[in-house]
Amino acid sequence: MSTKIEHNEAVKRIAPIHTLTQEQQALVTQILYFCEQSASTAEKRIFIIEGTAGTGKSLVMSSLFTQIQERAKHLQDSQLFGTENYLLVNHPEMLKLYKNMAANTAVLLQKNFTRPTTFINQMRKKEHLADITLVDEAHLLLTKKDRYNHFEQDNQLEEIIKASRIVILVFDPKQVLKGKSYWTPEKLAQLTGQATVKTFKLTTQFRVQAAADVQGWLAAFVQRRIMVMPHKQRFDFRIMDDARKMYQLIQKHERTEGLSRLLATYDYPYRLDGKDYFITAGNLKIRWDRSKPNTKLPWAERRETLAEVGSVYTIQGFDLNYAGIILGPSVRYNQSKDCIALDPARYEDQAAFNGLKQLAASSEQLRQLKEQLMLNALNVLLTRARKGLYLFAADEKLRARLLELSHA
Repeated sequence: MSTKIEHNEAVKRIAPIHTLTQEQQALVTQILYFCEQSASTAEKRIFIIEGTAGTGKSLVMSSLFTQIQERAKHLQDSQLFGTENYLLVNHPEMLKLYKNMAANTAVLLQKNFTRPTTFINQMRKKEHLADITLVDEAHLLLTKKDRYNHFEQDNQLEEIIKASRIVILVFDPKQVLKGKSYWTPEKLAQLTGQATVKTFKLTTQFRVQAAADVQGWLAAFVQRRIMVMPHKQRFDFRIMDDARKMYQLIQKHERTEGLSRLLATYDYPYRLDGKDYFITAGNLKIRWDRSKPNTKLPWAERRETLAEVGSVYTIQGFDLNYAGIILGPSVRYNQSKDCIALDPARYEDQAAFNGLKQLAASSEQLRQLKEQLMLNALNVLLTRARKGLYLFAADEKLRARLLELSHA
């Protein structure tokens, strides 16, 4: 394996050895000061980090937690010396990443990285408060009971705040994917309203290394709008008329660059029953990703997953170099309005809609909530690639329209 590919390890992308940008370093410095000033007060203190996909939020969290733990263990003149601190993430693949990072960073311990429910139950059992709790991907926290995940309370963030003196969390409402973790900025403000709250918004895009016209095209697409195709540039953005050729491109990039995978909208049947399930898109038939919760490496770094298609749940929070996206049957073309249309009935992840009925005042509002979750999932998929992105639409009319624009 070449050195170029070795450097693609996801754990290195968030490792605290990276030099932070001026914006990121300013944020880390501000939060450390916030923690130092808050350490001796009984008042709840919350710091919210906002930012869209690809703005380096997880790198900031890993760098910040490393510096907090350095002060907690070694700096006796710090207000954080001797504090008990945790980093939580409600995403099994991301948790693997953080634990792998901890194994290679002297000041970090794997036991300080855990799932929110585990942390909540642990603190309740000990009748104990953590000093500082960091929550990455807080938009994935549960907003209602979920016995499947052994969560018996009403809201995970509410319980984390109860169990912590200081909470630092990352929040992006455009990455909410399920009704049982349905967050809005208003709901977040309501829940944190009794505490002292500071907010910082990261704005610089680091993942999608493309000109503004590509980023604008993608942003418009997840708002249903179809724009004129961007100009040709180093970032390789293409509309594909052949799914197999798209897969061959991904295989080629995997050999030369690494971290190149196929992804798809959740429009094809899949069950967690140990069996293999397959996607058929045009002339391509390929397996959905296999569930392997006990593997050490995240999905995109395992060699065998080149023969699979990842879902939004597999890839959320991760970078790829090149991504081939299959837009499944739920993503359609509205010819009269020249825009994309969504069909929730064709979305195979119907479990994602559980709990939305309680939030909707009408059938129309329920449909809008379902479509917003689908658009959020599409946004996650379309913002994974650093160097190149390929799209294949299963809907023939949408594919024809996109190809027409790409050849104009």
